[in-house]
Amino acid sequence: MIHSTPPDCEPNSTSTPPEQTGVLVVRKHHFLVRWSHWLNVPILLGLILTGVSIYWASPVYQHKPDPTTGNFDVAADIGIWICAHVPGQHHYSDPPNWIYNHMSLGPGVLALALRLHWFCAYSFMLNGMVYLAGLVLGGGWRSLLPRRTDVIDALKMFRYYIGFPFAKLTRRNWLHPIFNTKYNALQRAAYFSVPLAGCLSVATGWAIHKPMQLHWLAAIFGGYNAARVWHFWLMWIYVLFLVPHLILVLADGWDTLRSMIVGWSTRLPTRVEPRQVIAHEG
Repeated sequence: MIHSTPPDCEPNSTSTPPEQTGVLVVRKHHFLVRWSHWLNVPILLGLILTGVSIYWASPVYQHKPDPTTGNFDVAADIGIWICAHVPGQHHYSDPPNWIYNHMSLGPGVLALALRLHWFCAYSFMLNGMVYLAGLVLGGGWRSLLPRRTDVIDALKMFRYYIGFPFAKLTRRNWLHPIFNTKYNALQRAAYFSVPLAGCLSVATGWAIHKPMQLHWLAAIFGGYNAARVWHFWLMWIYVLFLVPHLILVLADGWDTLRSMIVGWSTRLPTRVEPRQVIAHEG
């Protein structure tokens, strides 16, 4: 094994012939980045579950009351449709609240949901500051900066991810594009957009929480109701990010997941000089 390279760099070749074969250990993630990454899982889950419970008390998307049921909530319409068309849900006792019973703390718990939501919100803000500190201390912020080749590299990665499942089914080799950067272009775009969405979530959350004291902030998003709409759809950015994120991590292999747990990655094979040793991250 050999000395780890900087997070966003590949080892430079030299004119000296290599003397033995080893494992290249690459330092990838600062421990603050890893810690905040995994802590975001329960925090975001708590924000989503409590947020949907809060939404139940005053839905953003409403329509004229149904003449038969009196329902005016689009989420309730979805629950009614699920109970009417999805096998195994036909005898569900409360179709209008299906969404709230399955994707939140449940209906009718507004006070508890508000308290827990703000606990998770403050945790989210604190965790975000820890994440930024890790990016600065570990130099990982450089890996998120856009590059001139991002469009071409993104197309290469898109082709790889689209073809990967079919290659597995047909048992064909499907080579991963090679990049001299820590993240590929698609990863860079996703990892840059999520912190941006986090900042907007915090801003819209405060605009909703203090619409009079922070009227200028609410006005930036188009007023109180518009800020609620922004806040609602920002939640779905996290949900829509999570699913492909998990799929792409699995597609990239165990080494990608391990690097977010222990902070280092290995690449095989490589030729190294005997004097080189492993460097442990502090």
